Amino acid sequence: MRSIVYPGTFDPVTNGHSDLIARAVRLFDQVVVAVAEDSIKPPTFSVAERLEMLRGVTADHPNVEITSFSGLLVDFARGMGVPVIMRGLRAVSDFEYEFQLAGMNRRMAPDIETLFLTPAEQYAYISSSLVKEIARLGGDVSGFVAPSVYAALRERFR
Repeated sequence: MRSIVYPGTFDPVTNGHSDLIARAVRLFDQVVVAVAEDSIKPPTFSVAERLEMLRGVTADHPNVEITSFSGLLVDFARGMGVPVIMRGLRAVSDFEYEFQLAGMNRRMAPDIETLFLTPAEQYAYISSSLVKEIARLGGDVSGFVAPSVYAALRERFR
């Protein structure tokens, strides 16, 4: 079975994330979407809330598994028996950081590959951080996230 893990904080999950998941399910038999519990930035939503949002937006993809992890991603991937990590690239500015991560992961786990995917054009500028900032300031983010995520953001920043 061809499997891939798509890690991230998903705080919150955006249409860009959903687009990458939809692309991955066409290429792989199993897509493990893994919410990172360890984050440098304090999250807006709890891990449980992020998992629930992801379950909602991926409900029509039966080959997607939603889970969380802590510690090193390569250890998580190896423990799951998943040989490929998927990372999204929105712009050239993402590449340098993602390239560095991929190199470190390869050094720690040469048996695990990193695959980069780009979202559709209309999602290339969307980031969770920008979505949260717009929502926090009372802006309309309904075009950037699923309706259930939009409702959660409105409730959080009410």
